[in-house]
Amino acid sequence: MQTDTLAHCLEHWVKETPDRVWLRDLREGGGEYTWAQAQTEIHAAGAALEKRFGHGTRMLVLSRNCPHWFFADLAIIGSGNVTVPLFTTHPPATAGYIAEFTESKVIFVGESPNWETIRPAMPEGITVISLPGAEVAGADMTWAELIAEGEGSTPEFEGKSDDVVSLVFTSGTTGLPKGVIQTHDSSIVPIRRAFDYLDMMDHPTPRYFSYLPLSHIAERQIVEYSSMQTGGEVFFIDALEHLARDMAKARPHVFFGAPRVWEQLQGAVINQFGGQEAFDAAMASDPEGVGKLVLGGLGLDEVKVCLVAAAPTPPPLLHWWHALGLMLVEGFGQTEAMALILSKEDSWRIGSVGKAMDGVDVRLTEEDELVVRADGFTPGYYKNPEKTDELIKDGWLYTGDKARIDDDGFIYITGRVKDYFKTIQGKFVAPPPIEGAFAESHLVEQQCLMGRGLSKTVMVAVLSEAGKSEDQATVESALSAKVAEINDTIEKHARIGALILSTELWAIENEILTPTLKIRREKIEERFGELAAELARSAAEQRKLLLHWD
Repeated sequence: MQTDTLAHCLEHWVKETPDRVWLRDLREGGGEYTWAQAQTEIHAAGAALEKRFGHGTRMLVLSRNCPHWFFADLAIIGSGNVTVPLFTTHPPATAGYIAEFTESKVIFVGESPNWETIRPAMPEGITVISLPGAEVAGADMTWAELIAEGEGSTPEFEGKSDDVVSLVFTSGTTGLPKGVIQTHDSSIVPIRRAFDYLDMMDHPTPRYFSYLPLSHIAERQIVEYSSMQTGGEVFFIDALEHLARDMAKARPHVFFGAPRVWEQLQGAVINQFGGQEAFDAAMASDPEGVGKLVLGGLGLDEVKVCLVAAAPTPPPLLHWWHALGLMLVEGFGQTEAMALILSKEDSWRIGSVGKAMDGVDVRLTEEDELVVRADGFTPGYYKNPEKTDELIKDGWLYTGDKARIDDDGFIYITGRVKDYFKTIQGKFVAPPPIEGAFAESHLVEQQCLMGRGLSKTVMVAVLSEAGKSEDQATVESALSAKVAEINDTIEKHARIGALILSTELWAIENEILTPTLKIRREKIEERFGELAAELARSAAEQRKLLLHWD
């Protein structure tokens, strides 16, 4: 059976197991779909799209995770068009930029809290198609009307493995987000590579749990496209507040979460025991019993692979889950190149993202930048040949991450070549614009935004002479107001959660400044890292700005 395109993967399982359930929506009345039922809707919608828009048209998808997110995606791709996912948290400026930049002609809209705010930012004349279960103001047609147009038909388009199927926009590290081109190959090859490495491809009907945004490439590949490789069953969460409850229903074999997810689950478990002291006492008394109780209650008692990636994972968090009997498998990939480096049960080391998988070559440049070579990369950035040339040189992809490789081949990510970083949620933050806005205050002289692997970003600042001459209450009030002003203009994951205020000037002499007077961010992290992590965690829990005088 040919499975070099996503359409071929779908056809394979329809022929092999047409009546087996593929998708289950855990919302009340959400329903379920077999492989054959899914293909019928996907083909009808794809045929209608092909007739209306031809091939090569960019089409947006904006919705919470649900079966019809899959259907819209695969109907677009199957008709020879290109899916452009939008986040349900995108502000109007970002959504509008993506829509205009890609010249998108269609948007599929499901349940999405930001639709009303981004609707005015959509291009004039864009066709709005509402997905089932969503009341979409201003929709031009419903999904039911679309499939009625193509009922009984199949798209004539015949896809090839190197066809462009999607444009996935990064979270924007230097202002405007970049559109990463995805093909059938870049959607399928990394999954096969990872699952072969983990010996998962032969698992009978693995179960998946979809709760992270499908607009993020990791969720789309690890859940949607992986299930199409393995014939697995996908459960869609009702709502994030029901994560633990719905996960217990799904009992997934494959589960992925950024470190922040595992941190939140850890907090929920401790609260269930009545606090840290009670949990520690229970673990001291019966660690095996507590582990079975916790993992069973979370629905992780049958899990085969628990992936943690997208941001640095604190070692204590890995140790905590390991003590309960759950190994969190760290790995490394990025929107441009997925499934490159991975840990597994017999090859695992705290602090390392693992070893290069079979078929992946890795090396370090003179600047210790990690560069990789493998099949299944992106062809480049949409309408951005200059950035593409910077990304891929002589077949090697430049990741932008600094790393070290030990004698046993384990790879450790040590930072970014450029100044931007990922928070614990796995989203990029570009410090310079935020630092520049904060520097507008006359009360501060030097500032550095921290956040790599943290729950919130933390601004470390040195007071100016004007700041030193004011009383503490005045400084705190003014700088709190400045932070509030900045936070109102940036995306949620980048917002400042805490301030560390100091009066000691950063200088060449104390090694915080370079000879050219640039801030050594690694020195700031060395000096304030533990404090920043503690403040970030507390700020996330208390949901308010915290201030600390150093």
